[in-house]
Amino acid sequence: MSATHSHEHAHAPANFNRAFAIGIALNIAFVAIESFYGWKVNSLALLADAGHNLSDVLGLILAWVGAVASRLRPNSRHTYGWKRATILAAFANALLLLVAMGSLVWEAIGRLNSPQQVQGTTIIVVAGIGILINSVTAWLFMHGSKSDLNIRGAFLHMAADALVSLGVVIAGALALWFGWGWIDPVASLLIAGVILLSTWRLFRDSLHLLFDGVPWQIDPAEVRLYLDALPGVVNVHDLHIWAMSTSQIAMTVHLVIPGGHPGDAFIAGIREYLHEKFDIEHSTIQIELKQIAHGCEQCFL
Repeated sequence: MSATHSHEHAHAPANFNRAFAIGIALNIAFVAIESFYGWKVNSLALLADAGHNLSDVLGLILAWVGAVASRLRPNSRHTYGWKRATILAAFANALLLLVAMGSLVWEAIGRLNSPQQVQGTTIIVVAGIGILINSVTAWLFMHGSKSDLNIRGAFLHMAADALVSLGVVIAGALALWFGWGWIDPVASLLIAGVILLSTWRLFRDSLHLLFDGVPWQIDPAEVRLYLDALPGVVNVHDLHIWAMSTSQIAMTVHLVIPGGHPGDAFIAGIREYLHEKFDIEHSTIQIELKQIAHGCEQCFL
């Protein structure tokens, strides 16, 4: 029996330190502005948006901490390093958004029972600034949002905030033109509903990865079919695929090849294909001349 370990780290996570710093600074300043004017004109929509922006500041800080932690070097006690911090940050971001929106829904329902007039012009101006700030911040994270769940969490936070601010602008305009006091809490409820829908996927995906689920973009059956079809392979077992971080995927597998070890070039070809086809960066491939007891009777693959 022999084991071959391949460690492909050519694609290090992108550095978003500048994006995080700019986004946090912009949003802290906007939270202060929006909170002041929301209190001054008695607008729940503005105050709710300010609260959501504050949760976004915390979310950006969490995502930044996760990204920084993932770059810490491995040691003898943490052999994979702290890469999973990005998954924890994404999960915490999702929880933060869900809690923030739950609070918004509760307050909006209470305000529906006693609608209050608000100053539409002030709301429109302040929320308009919010659209600009949140859109710029979301743009900073757009590039990484497709490949990194942690960065996607930051992007969703800011894109959701831009949507919230747009809803507040619309609510302010309707309140100004028609004098509808009830539009403020109704807009808050609609905004919360949209954000809850977009947050659910982040919550589901991050929870899935926390429990070592196979990343959604990978079909484990397709990986197994590829390994089964390799020359000389008569059995594939102990196939495990999981996320080490929100941007790095690992895999281990046992290949039974009775004809003998096929050599390093064979293993290198498998590694290259797994990386190019499935974006698996860290693979451990064990070759067996015959299937041996592997102590994983409950393994699905």
